[in-house]
Amino acid sequence: MEKVFAIGDIHGCLGKLEQMISLIKLDEERDTLVFIGDYIDRGPDPKGVVDYVLDLKKRVKKVICLQGNHEQMLLNYICHDEDKDLFLLNGGRATLSSYGYGEIPEGEAIILPDNHMEFFQSLLPYYETEMNIFVHAGLRPGVPLEEQKPEDLIWIRDEFIDSSYDFGKIVVFGHTPLTKPLIQPNKIGIDTGAVYGGFFTCVELPRQEIYQV
Repeated sequence: MEKVFAIGDIHGCLGKLEQMISLIKLDEERDTLVFIGDYIDRGPDPKGVVDYVLDLKKRVKKVICLQGNHEQMLLNYICHDEDKDLFLLNGGRATLSSYGYGEIPEGEAIILPDNHMEFFQSLLPYYETEMNIFVHAGLRPGVPLEEQKPEDLIWIRDEFIDSSYDFGKIVVFGHTPLTKPLIQPNKIGIDTGAVYGGFFTCVELPRQEIYQV
């Protein structure tokens, strides 16, 4: 049976990501690898994480990369000169530092490698399989998937997490750090705060087997 491996928020923790990829039994031709978003900010090596994911995409046949709120904040800042303070207050300084910006430039553009910009701009809002919906933050209960607001997909918290609403498929999400994976009939939460010293989590589907490093 084809497996789907969904990996939680990385936040620049390259070492934990490398350990996780070594731990899971991934068939690079048959299985699907889903990254739930938030590759950057806060952790020690955001640029290294993106380099690593790009390398994985070259050798693993099916890699799905979702957008997190941190990637959206980065794009708002460097592409539209918006949300600078929000980006910096949420770990953006670590990301800029990893790209060689020791100080925050004033009045000049932030230049990232072309393949990294293409990666950030290609990230998907959600991914759907026969049994699951994968999204960074969650879904607003009662709203059809195709009508969900983009900001809810990357920012929503309590309205989704506290809901027992049947979304038609089990929703796999990250975004909200938890002390342990959340497994409920309608949702699976896999952000366990790796960047804050917690475990780094992956779930294998459809078995719902949890891997942690």
